[in-house]
Amino acid sequence: MQDIWTQALRAHWGIEARLTRLDGEYDLNFRAEVERGRSCILKVMREGCDPALVDMQTSALAHVAGRGLALPNVMAAKGGALWVLGQDADGVQRLIWLQEALPGICYADFSPKSAALIRDLGAQAGGLARALADFAHSGLERDFKWNLMQAGWIADRLAAITDPARRALVEGLCGDFGAILPRLQELPTQAVHNDLNDYNVLVSHDGKARISGLIDLGDMCAAPRICDLAIAAAYVVLDHPEPEAALAALVSGYHAVNPLTAGELDMLWPLSRMRLAVSVVNSTIAACEASNDPYVTISQAPAWRALEYGVLDPAVVSCRLRTACGLPVTDAAARVGAWLDSARGSFAPVIGQPLDDAPMGALSVEASTLPRDPFDITAAEAASLGSERFGADDVWLGYWAEPRLIYTAPAFRKGRWKAADRRTVHLGVDVFAAAGTGVHAPMDATMVFSEDRRGDLDYGGMVILRHETPDGDAFHTLYGHLDPASCAGLQSGQKIAKGEVFARLGADDCNGGWAPHLHFQIAHTLAGMGNDWPGVADPDELCLWAAICPNPAAMLNLPDAKVAHVPTDKAAAREARARHFGENLRLSYSDPVMLLRGWRHHMFDEWGRPYLDAYNNVPHVGHAHPRIEAVAADQLKRMNSNTRYLHPAQTAFAEKLLSKLPPELSVCWFVNSGSEANELALRLARAATGGRAMVTPDHGYHGNTTGAIDVSAYKFNARGGVGQPDWVELVDIPDDYRGRFRRDDPERGARFAAQVDRAIERLHRKGHKLAGFIAETFPSVGGQIIPPPGYLQGVYDRIVAAGGLCIADEVQTGLGRLGSHYFAFESQGVQPDMVVLGKPIGNGHPLGVVVTTRAIADAFARGPEFFSTFGGSTLSCRIGKEVLDIVDDEGLMANAAAMGARLLDGLHALASRHPLVGDVRGMGLFVGVELVRDRDTRQPATAVTSYVLNRMRECRILMGREGPDDNILKIRPPLTIDADGIDMFLDRLDMILGETGASPGAAPQRAGAP
Repeated sequence: MQDIWTQALRAHWGIEARLTRLDGEYDLNFRAEVERGRSCILKVMREGCDPALVDMQTSALAHVAGRGLALPNVMAAKGGALWVLGQDADGVQRLIWLQEALPGICYADFSPKSAALIRDLGAQAGGLARALADFAHSGLERDFKWNLMQAGWIADRLAAITDPARRALVEGLCGDFGAILPRLQELPTQAVHNDLNDYNVLVSHDGKARISGLIDLGDMCAAPRICDLAIAAAYVVLDHPEPEAALAALVSGYHAVNPLTAGELDMLWPLSRMRLAVSVVNSTIAACEASNDPYVTISQAPAWRALEYGVLDPAVVSCRLRTACGLPVTDAAARVGAWLDSARGSFAPVIGQPLDDAPMGALSVEASTLPRDPFDITAAEAASLGSERFGADDVWLGYWAEPRLIYTAPAFRKGRWKAADRRTVHLGVDVFAAAGTGVHAPMDATMVFSEDRRGDLDYGGMVILRHETPDGDAFHTLYGHLDPASCAGLQSGQKIAKGEVFARLGADDCNGGWAPHLHFQIAHTLAGMGNDWPGVADPDELCLWAAICPNPAAMLNLPDAKVAHVPTDKAAAREARARHFGENLRLSYSDPVMLLRGWRHHMFDEWGRPYLDAYNNVPHVGHAHPRIEAVAADQLKRMNSNTRYLHPAQTAFAEKLLSKLPPELSVCWFVNSGSEANELALRLARAATGGRAMVTPDHGYHGNTTGAIDVSAYKFNARGGVGQPDWVELVDIPDDYRGRFRRDDPERGARFAAQVDRAIERLHRKGHKLAGFIAETFPSVGGQIIPPPGYLQGVYDRIVAAGGLCIADEVQTGLGRLGSHYFAFESQGVQPDMVVLGKPIGNGHPLGVVVTTRAIADAFARGPEFFSTFGGSTLSCRIGKEVLDIVDDEGLMANAAAMGARLLDGLHALASRHPLVGDVRGMGLFVGVELVRDRDTRQPATAVTSYVLNRMRECRILMGREGPDDNILKIRPPLTIDADGIDMFLDRLDMILGETGASPGAAPQRAGAP
């Protein structure tokens, strides 16, 4: 039959093309591949199709053409007709028409379905609805099963659903639909697409995902526009991990181009659920009649999953959608807010005294260091909030909408991992005062609820009161951290007069464990909260919860600004940075993150969002280690001087470090950084050998990869005497740094050693005397390269034979990071003449070290004095030793081995599933993952690597990339990382690598798709 339609395409449109069948419920649909890469969609309508149906679609497409919408154009036949007649193999007349193919793949097949992409879908849907608002056609008045206004038909067909629980679920949805139907029927109707499902929406990705097509107008009808949006919403939530956020993004995009009313938004959720109900009932019936047709059941499983997803309160969804559109959360919210503002100053003081002069106490992420462990506040910390500034009887206030890290109980966490979303933003105002202080009703009230919530970090005694404005609008207030005994006698419905004491502040033994204070919160609605108000919000949902629970300052007779937290403006900080720093000082990530706190292997941004740090090797023993803090504070209380004076900290640090090294390496220099340590190592080598030339591996950071270059252009930036050139000879590293690895080549080490021989020969021919060889023991520039066995031994032997010294740069790999060895050179079975350390040795404090032999030290001592003002300070020495002690005391080298093995096993498993992974290599917690476009050609996947890096950041995981092609994912977390962190890393990377498999331009397999 397909040949018939190929001939029809040729006869009526003059197009030679190869046809590919696409799915469709009733009609035949073909992609026509035309020469020069062009394609179009040939649509062959069902037998007996009413011509008006085709005319309606072609007319609608013509009506909206030229309005900037992602809809296809109709392609006229030779004679100008928009559709023609043709006979199928049985001689039956069929209506045939042709439309252009749009780029992209089906929304159902694309990932990730980001908020930005969903907003774009909403904007396209809103633009289409607006464009169709004045479109008229007789075919729009249709009586058919997909008209959402007529969805009640499924109520008589529920017997097809044999599962009792599912049948009951759909019965409930039918009831919800019936409840809103009268209001729905009062809304104006217009032409609507009526089938914006996930297979009728196309997505393109040209650096940024966008909606590239809305296709298949075959189900057009007349209905209220909210029905069209509800249908799109039904499919947007399918298998979305955050369906409420997805709905909000869709609606906000729609509202931006086609403003909605609050009444319409209130109907969206039940309408979208009803659309899914129609889908599952229809597919269940169809499956019984045509069980081998995949089209009729393609979305049944995800539709059921969406319907059975955790119970969402329609009222909360409505509040969320209203907020996303900038509308009041309730019809009364704006009136209540205006009345509260007008009554400001007339309310009874909640603790019996004015608060105008009460000072503010900041507990924000930026302002406070509590708790020391942001994942586990101690009882003492909770009970002493503010004690560093205020006395036990002082009255002071805590901010509304302030992000805090003090909320560490499991109830505040929203995900599986420590770095998952958590609730951090305070939704009330705190009034700190002495335990036993009376709590007064600010205005006449009715008692709604009282409870003793004794759990750790909970409310303790808690009371909810109801109030009414003079116009009869109701709102509520919550009072937390009360003495439960003081409010035990309150009864629901009890009247409480303005100024009446109805409770007292509790001590920490009965108020949830906190320092005595009142948590005072207001709410415009109890939708979704009931008697269990969240006192703290997820920062990503602050827009919603700040609208439900606004600043209660008016009821405290205070100006809003006094108690409102003013967050650090990240955009302003970025602009200031651009003004004050050079452009070559780059920020990480396309959306830079502002980090204000750290703890072990996590960091926290200005809103308290946690991030897993899988990148920063500088905080070797973890961010903000309390032992390092204590040592630094202790020494700064005493003095901080340099190595010109005797101090036991200097020798203690040296002896601890030397205990980890071969006995021949016995002399230390303490400097300010790894770069300074490398410079000093070069000077030592030259002093000891009389040579000036160095051999070093070529990591690809130098424009000249052959011959000699001035060492001042090399990363060590070292200089000898005035006018005396310093030379470095570059040799290829054992594995090609561009990622084309040859794991099966046993001669790599020998070939590299031969390259060293040739480098030495070249230096000698040019008249340069060799000083030595310097290299990272395991080169990280190419992506954590683990040298082949014998690599360093062969190199060192040749360097020593030529009169040079061997310098091991252990900045990246030292201090137990490899798990199996304290230093990487040990794994190669060699002993260098010098070892260079930096970065991790100070855990962030500026410190570097060079360790060498006595003979080399003595040779250097014959020259001018060497002195580093700060490198060997008492403070630096104490911190350096403490880092080494912590590695030993906390078993961090063993942890690196265990967690590294867990990580590498997981990465190799990912490589078996994702062809994008070209190689995984590393030891311990020094790991690289190479991403390639093709495993055979090893073409670097640079753009995809950037995508993965930024998506991991969106998933709260920080990591790096490197290599000349920027296609190596670099994983070097603090040595404290645990199984929770490793598993989160692997889980999210697995998901994101799967997203990269959605290939833009691939052909989707549904009706109307390109």
